[in-house]
Amino acid sequence: MAAAAAAAASSMPYHEPDIVTILVQTSFLLLLNLVNAALDRLVYCGLLGQVLIGIAWGTPGAKWLPSSAEELVVQLGYLGLILLVYEGGLSTSFTSLKANLLLSSAVAITGIGMPIALSFFLQELLDATSLQVFAAGAALCSTSLGTTFTVLRSSGLASTRLGVVLSSAAMMDDVVGLVMVEVISNLGGGSIGPLTVVRPILVSLAFAIVVPLTCHFLVSPLTLVLNRYREAHAASRLSSFLRHRHTILMNHTLLLIALVTGSTYAGTSNLFAAYIAGAMVSWWDTELPHPAFAVAVATEAETVDEKTNRANAAPSGGCIRDPNGPPTLEDEADILEVNPTGAMDTGIEEESSTSGTTIFEHYYYQPLARILQPFFFASIGFSIPITHMFNGQIVWRGFVYAILMTLAKLVCGLWLVRFSVAPAKEAVRGVWSMLKIPNLPHLWGRTTATTGSSNSNTHSGGQANAQSSLVGDPRANKTQLQSPAPPKPFSLQPPLMLALAMVSRGEIGFLISSVAESRGVFASPGSNSNAESDIFLVVTWAIVLCTIVGPLGVGLCVRRVKALEERKNSEQEGAGRDVLGVWGVR
Repeated sequence: MAAAAAAAASSMPYHEPDIVTILVQTSFLLLLNLVNAALDRLVYCGLLGQVLIGIAWGTPGAKWLPSSAEELVVQLGYLGLILLVYEGGLSTSFTSLKANLLLSSAVAITGIGMPIALSFFLQELLDATSLQVFAAGAALCSTSLGTTFTVLRSSGLASTRLGVVLSSAAMMDDVVGLVMVEVISNLGGGSIGPLTVVRPILVSLAFAIVVPLTCHFLVSPLTLVLNRYREAHAASRLSSFLRHRHTILMNHTLLLIALVTGSTYAGTSNLFAAYIAGAMVSWWDTELPHPAFAVAVATEAETVDEKTNRANAAPSGGCIRDPNGPPTLEDEADILEVNPTGAMDTGIEEESSTSGTTIFEHYYYQPLARILQPFFFASIGFSIPITHMFNGQIVWRGFVYAILMTLAKLVCGLWLVRFSVAPAKEAVRGVWSMLKIPNLPHLWGRTTATTGSSNSNTHSGGQANAQSSLVGDPRANKTQLQSPAPPKPFSLQPPLMLALAMVSRGEIGFLISSVAESRGVFASPGSNSNAESDIFLVVTWAIVLCTIVGPLGVGLCVRRVKALEERKNSEQEGAGRDVLGVWGVR
């Protein structure tokens, strides 16, 4: 029997899926994309529709998907989350990141501390212990990376200063959140060793410090040495192999896999490692020089010239084509034979065609956008116990706690508020002009002639200044050449967009609350161990509502900003103040 069972388990028999399974899975995948496209077009938050489809098709709703299919969707969806975070690293601007590191840290600290502090209201709402309050606040201190990067990509703000501050702050929040997972997983046992808390923090810091040092002291010198060899041997097989798209794809993929695997075994967030992998590729593309392959370009140009000269010769009748005349079909065919794309290869085109962003869009974007990302947000819907959440006491407490957790993250937007002193100066100047004593020449010894002479001097001085500006006064030229300071936004849209994006929780929040529930941290003494605890359901309400409010609010803000930009461009021909101001600088 044992031998027969072993033989039977050596392979899985192939069975054709029945029509019901085909229809359910087809409708699931199609609706995930249709709802996403419709909501993205309206309010830039199609991910909410994907979460709702996950609730309806999964275990919380109709249970049309079997458990095995849900597990597969969760696993593929997490691959999509890793790629989303990796894409966020690819869009990182290192100039903006270094310039806004302190600001991002302040936003992250605020986004961690405020939810934990306001969670102590649960002691009054649910008669919770301090340990349960801390676990609830830890679940709500994280920010959904998948939601953040999806909203930034759909709104086109990923590479702006606002996007850099938001993505780096959300990354810091999630690193702390994953440290909380390790802490809370040991709370049920009643003992927490110092290694449990310190190890994830130290490993995260090691990745954040060791990887940049490795790039600076190892990757950069090796790249420069390799560049010199490639420039000296542009036609070699090694040079051709290194600039091939498939080689770049393999290098980027291996780097991502290596960092994600190493971070997991080291005890820190694999999402943090995915972000670092994308940032490394972006750094290599933008901060290091790359060969232009001038020799290869010259060779191809000569080849095109030779083919053109041959085409100008008479084939048999002795007619010579005008070299300045329009190209013939034979000329175009010869040129396309040299370069099938119809464009001459240059160093810039070669570099852009193998950049990290181009490789990602060419190979990863379509499966991520159509399959993996929808699966990730649908898997969030699988985790929402919707049937047990509609109890009167649970609902109103969940709404109260969700409001508190929304306010806790909205505070983060205050770091981006920039108060301009120009209106105050104008107001003071206006009041002073009304209180100022008028000019009385007969009292102060001034005469009309004096005034006139001063006016004439002023006028002549203005002419002199005009002439000096026409001639080319060096001081005037220096002033004109100085770049103006980035404009201040004329609205509170940037702080509001940052705050609403930080409101969105998601995968890490559900993970922390689920770990706390499974370890018995949320359980009350004498409660039924098979039923969800009230604290867990209230925390789930807060996570769900924040996950809905955050992306929806950001989508409405983005829609408003785009409408203001279009109105500015149409009415003022693009000369008005920028809606996002300094926060929209790329």
